[in-house]
Amino acid sequence: MLPMLILIFWAILARSWPLAATHPLPPTAQKSIFILAGQSNMAGRGGVTNDTATGVTTWDGIVPPDCRPNPSILRLAANLTWMEAREPLHSDIDYNKTNGVGPGMAFVHAILRAAKLEFGLVGLVPCAVGGTKITEWQRGTVLYDQMTRRAQAALRGGGRIRAVLWYQGESDTLEREDAELYKRRLEGLFVDLVADLQSPGLPIIQVALASKVGPYTETVRAAQLGISLPNVRTVDAMGLPLEPGGLHLTTPAQVQLGKMLARALLNSIPKPISLISSKAPTMMPSNFILDFLLRLVRILGTI
Repeated sequence: MLPMLILIFWAILARSWPLAATHPLPPTAQKSIFILAGQSNMAGRGGVTNDTATGVTTWDGIVPPDCRPNPSILRLAANLTWMEAREPLHSDIDYNKTNGVGPGMAFVHAILRAAKLEFGLVGLVPCAVGGTKITEWQRGTVLYDQMTRRAQAALRGGGRIRAVLWYQGESDTLEREDAELYKRRLEGLFVDLVADLQSPGLPIIQVALASKVGPYTETVRAAQLGISLPNVRTVDAMGLPLEPGGLHLTTPAQVQLGKMLARALLNSIPKPISLISSKAPTMMPSNFILDFLLRLVRILGTI
């Protein structure tokens, strides 16, 4: 009698346990893709320090909770294959520099939390390279071609580019001509990128400079804050904490910036981004126990 009751128990348990116990990943076609482009602060220098005595630059390896890996967050590697996203996101893209924490992971985590989704499949496409001017990102340049090629590769097998995150401009604050032409060049880049990606209305969230590198920082910031393209939103990073040297955002600042970028994107569209959730209906524990007992009584009554 006892062995039979045990078998009956496991049979009912298997049939009654909430289906949410398994979480298959959404199909590749549902991948939401975000392009990360610009220079060092987008590539990520949070936690990176330079030993002035030896000239050696190192990353402290500290990854805050808002930037930790998640199986549902992928990154497109330099060889155009998808892998689980981990800091530093740009390690094989901005490979000539020491990379640390950037805003990308914190951005995605904030998007997922805001949308109350646990299993949306997100693809990050790192493209940023430190120390680059806006002229190095114009259509036809190596960096522009690499960015569009990586974006197109990310779409293979399905998916949709949801937004471009752009943080660049420090290198254009050093010379007057670069600063004065910055707005025209930046607008041209955004217009060309949307056209070449064949994505009219593609949201572009850009960051206004947080650091004062050159004598024409305010000229570049005015250009960034003065962009009036309908699909472009600007997040002002001024005031966020900087690493020693006054150029790069600290790790906490990068986390804060990621959250600011997420809010800017979510506020720029009528409805929250539609990511896919594999959450299945669940049964409250009390209801589950009651259902189990009722089933057991019925079966015992037939024995």
